[in-house]
Amino acid sequence: MHTLGINAAFHDSAACLVSNGRVVAAAEEERFTRVQHGKRPMPFSTWELPFHAIDFCLRQAGLTIKDIDHVAYSFDPHLLLPPDVGESISIPLKPVRRQEATGLDCGWDSLFLASILHAPGHLCDGWPHHLQSRLSGLCVDKAPFRWHWVPHHLAHAASAFHASPFPRAAVMTLDSRGEKATTGYASGHGNHLEWLGQVQMPHSLGLLYEAVTRHLGFLHACDEYKVMDLASYGQPNYQREFRDIVRLGEKGQYTIGEWKLEERFGPARLRGAAIEPKHYDIAASLQVVLEETVLELARWLHEETKETALCLAGGVALNCVLNARLRDAGPFHRIWVQPAAGDAGTALGAALWVDARERGTQERSYTMQHAYLGPAYNDVEIEELLAWTKVPFRHLKHLAEGTAEILANDKIIGWFQGRMEFGPRALGARSILASPVHAGMEARLKEIKDREDFRPVAPVVLEEEAGKWFVGADVSPFMLFVHPVQPDKAKRIPAVRHADGTARLQTVNHQQCPRFYDLLKAFQALTGVPVLVNTSFNKRSEPIVCTPRDAMECFWTSPLDALVIGSYLLEKPST
Repeated sequence: MHTLGINAAFHDSAACLVSNGRVVAAAEEERFTRVQHGKRPMPFSTWELPFHAIDFCLRQAGLTIKDIDHVAYSFDPHLLLPPDVGESISIPLKPVRRQEATGLDCGWDSLFLASILHAPGHLCDGWPHHLQSRLSGLCVDKAPFRWHWVPHHLAHAASAFHASPFPRAAVMTLDSRGEKATTGYASGHGNHLEWLGQVQMPHSLGLLYEAVTRHLGFLHACDEYKVMDLASYGQPNYQREFRDIVRLGEKGQYTIGEWKLEERFGPARLRGAAIEPKHYDIAASLQVVLEETVLELARWLHEETKETALCLAGGVALNCVLNARLRDAGPFHRIWVQPAAGDAGTALGAALWVDARERGTQERSYTMQHAYLGPAYNDVEIEELLAWTKVPFRHLKHLAEGTAEILANDKIIGWFQGRMEFGPRALGARSILASPVHAGMEARLKEIKDREDFRPVAPVVLEEEAGKWFVGADVSPFMLFVHPVQPDKAKRIPAVRHADGTARLQTVNHQQCPRFYDLLKAFQALTGVPVLVNTSFNKRSEPIVCTPRDAMECFWTSPLDALVIGSYLLEKPST
């Protein structure tokens, strides 16, 4: 049985293919179209389906759309439609603001919902011409698949629990919004999820974080991670103001009062303007109150479920500082966060949920040990492109050792290997790598990436060495938790130590990513350090590279020193 999962309602459009309980492929649309996040979360773009990601998933499995048994779409528009809606919805000719009982506040809600309701037909006949070989030949009235509307937060919850290593766990989802829910609670066991409750619009920690992101001069629904980074440099001097906005209730409930951000904090910062001390303090205060609030929600959920393990998903769960606080101060013994915790991951969750329900099995056959679910390119394909472009290159007979030597000489490389990662983190398939042993490396990387000074770079470490270099570290393959750098190691890896003494850590073992592991071992043999700097292989405001051509374009239009792509090395001449 083949189930296609689709996320398209808001942003981070993505597709996932699940076959008989196992994830075969998953990818975000942005990687193919080169449009960051696939699209902006606006009613005018809701109709856009992730056709390129769908095409990849089908190609990976050797299928066409006619072979799909079920389609799981991670949003249920019927939860928002009035009961007497009839057969048509009116769309305004001019912008209108209104407040509906549903919590939606835009006059274009009807366009938003109509676009989602037409998604089955659009999948059948709205595909781009160049993708017709795998997507053509369907009529919406005679489609071979069954269409399933999966509530957004249920899809988030399934992405967290059904992919986790836990046979049973509590589940919490936190994002800006779904249909009505903004925060969800569930209890999972086997292949079943019991929904325990939710917080509904307009009360949303995610929307508050978005609003502060916008107030601080960044792009909302995109740059929230920058606010988390800013927080490390500030003092929580505005906790009282945020505690006035966020009020905890009973049974996992909370309310969000009026933001009034300019009234509370002064004029909003303009994009590109100087970042003042108060901006750091606003970010720090928001982060503290977010952590306090989610910690109390987790305590209620633990008391409600009596579970020892917690699964997290939703865009807020990408906040690795928050995750670390839950790990260190929360009531759960173990925490697993979906690596594609944002909306892209709902494609995976919706597919896993429908697959489990339709097959009727109580046992799970899949655990997400890694996130390498995207496309791969073999050496034949890579060499053909390199030869065609007439660039100088050479084959690396000893890939790990040759690359480690380049890194040990303080060169910065693009690293393109195997299947691309699913989710926002580069985890060693599409990465920029560097040595962490000199503090100046951080500034060089920020120049290459055109990255703000306040944003850190992250380390990757051999799994078996993690605890020796980072306090309390064991297995953390998805770069979703921070750990303090061990005091006796801080001077040996200054490039990855953030202002607060922590690092956003990724661990690697040989089974997950053999070439990446071998590279770290080779670097350790040369330097005594089993750590590298790992950041995403892209330039500012661009998606992570997907194809060999993307990698070459990024390499030749940036100050990278070398590109290791498959078994081949490209180097720029020394100046």
